[in-house]
Amino acid sequence: MGEGTGDGRPTAGRRADALAPAAGAVDHVALWRGINVGTAKRVGMADLRAVAAGLGLVAPTTVLASGNLVAGVPTDRAGDLAAELRAAVAVATGVDAAVLVLTGDAFRALAAANPLRRDERPPARVSVAVAEVPGALAGTAPPAVDLGDEEMVVAPDAVYQWLPAGVTGSPVPAAWWRGLPTTVTARNDATVQKIVALLDDRAASRG
Repeated sequence: MGEGTGDGRPTAGRRADALAPAAGAVDHVALWRGINVGTAKRVGMADLRAVAAGLGLVAPTTVLASGNLVAGVPTDRAGDLAAELRAAVAVATGVDAAVLVLTGDAFRALAAANPLRRDERPPARVSVAVAEVPGALAGTAPPAVDLGDEEMVVAPDAVYQWLPAGVTGSPVPAAWWRGLPTTVTARNDATVQKIVALLDDRAASRG
């Protein structure tokens, strides 16, 4: 877990009020794609926080070690934040990895809309693949294959999956993912819920 706690809480050693952005900043979520998977593209979460702080983001906090960052973005900030984060991380670490950025409210909405969450289902077997371009998945049909016990719902902003056999056991062809009208970045629902909990904690600390 690196800099996070084993149960997914934010980085230790910070007061709750230190996790919240100041007035004039709006919490955003940044999700890196493909880092710290096996031995490839290893990036420390401290590096992500340092890069975010260097770009002027407020109270950057990471969740787990899979490239999930919550930070306040000043409301008067201009520019392509995702592109800036990607470039700055590449300079700082030598790792070039795509990153998706969305507002905290948009992330909460995607989490709340998950139609495949069930009390009896392990959250680690429920996947949320977030579209890089909001709304771009509208009208996209699931793959024409026998999914067996797996379930999939393609929404305009995300692909939701119940993966009883895990990601590696999914019958969804790689070609289907490659053919989507936008790239997607996936997280399991356990991670999604941890990020939402952090967003809620930060909002509560602002009063």
